Amino acid sequence: MTNSLRPHGSQRTPLPQEAVPAPPTPRDEEAGQQTTAPPAPSAPTGQKPKQRDAFFDNAKYLAIVLVAMGHAWEPLTDTSRTAEALYMTVYTFHMPAFIMISGYFSRSFDMRPDRLRRLITGVAVPYLVFEIAYTLFKRWADDDPTYDFSLLDPWYLTWFLIALFVWRLTTPIWKLVRWPIPLSLAIATLASVSPDIGDDLDLQRVLQFLPFFVIGLSMKPEHFQLMRRRSVRMASVPVFACALLFAYWAAPRMNSAWFYHRDSVQELAAPPWTGPVMTLALFGCSVVLVSCFLAWVPRRHMWFTALGAGTLYGYLLHGFLAKGSRFWGWYDNEWLHKPLGEIAVTIAAGTVITALCTPPVQRAFRFVMEPKMAWAFRKDPAEQARGRTTTGA
Repeated sequence: MTNSLRPHGSQRTPLPQEAVPAPPTPRDEEAGQQTTAPPAPSAPTGQKPKQRDAFFDNAKYLAIVLVAMGHAWEPLTDTSRTAEALYMTVYTFHMPAFIMISGYFSRSFDMRPDRLRRLITGVAVPYLVFEIAYTLFKRWADDDPTYDFSLLDPWYLTWFLIALFVWRLTTPIWKLVRWPIPLSLAIATLASVSPDIGDDLDLQRVLQFLPFFVIGLSMKPEHFQLMRRRSVRMASVPVFACALLFAYWAAPRMNSAWFYHRDSVQELAAPPWTGPVMTLALFGCSVVLVSCFLAWVPRRHMWFTALGAGTLYGYLLHGFLAKGSRFWGWYDNEWLHKPLGEIAVTIAAGTVITALCTPPVQRAFRFVMEPKMAWAFRKDPAEQARGRTTTGA
């Protein structure tokens, strides 16, 4: 976020089996969720279509709730060491988890015309719309009518859209190289010591978060099965406890801007050698905590499972409230900085983000988030041929 705040008894559903996935819908690709495929024309009568996997929808919903809570905790960190510790712990893994899942469901992406169209309509168009909307909102809510429009400098939450656009375009490259994860880590390390990269397209974030997307591309269903082992779940409890204790100790000693991955070490006024050290250390901590987080994500259908389909809606829309709360001085109330106030802020953040992920909100904003835009694209001859073949069959 370029102008970021300090800096977003039931039967279990099995994880997906290794198979060639069906072309994802825009919402599925952009939010990193599992796709469903209709039965083939030759499928036996009565065969049911593939169902969404509850595990990934649950994971995305829980991750986006933590994103919203992290944004709500940020103004409290100056006066509460506990809030700072929770903030640092959550920022270690919530976006890496979201990015890894996005990478996992980008494995089938190639330069096929239909997938490129979905990338444009499901990522590029929402980026343009929300970048303009956020700028207008800042001009009005922050009483800053001269604030400039800049489509090259993502504002607040829109960095994720431009990053996803770049990452997905590079997917064929990561599927081609022999050692994609070490290579992406090397790129992230070099970015951390390269202040000249600048703010255009928030490339620092694009490059420093890149390894998590590449890990997602490299993962297979069995890797998620490993995380579901009882031993991993049990080990995750003391690991999270240690992470919270360490964060509580580090809160007054460490600059939380390290967790945003938006600055070079020079911009953080740190020695150059800390770039590789912190990049690798935070990467290791993030991978461990993401594994612990996913180990406890329910695999069965929960009351919030359906909301996993709307996480990108909640992510982008809650930014107006998150920023507005600062512009309008909501946190100036002293009681919010007391323990009960902090609990109230946490509950409010979870409630708001949940409401913004609901189907009615999705239907209301689908014209922006998933526009069809058939008028903007030429018809692909290959697709027309496939359509004629299907019709003939």
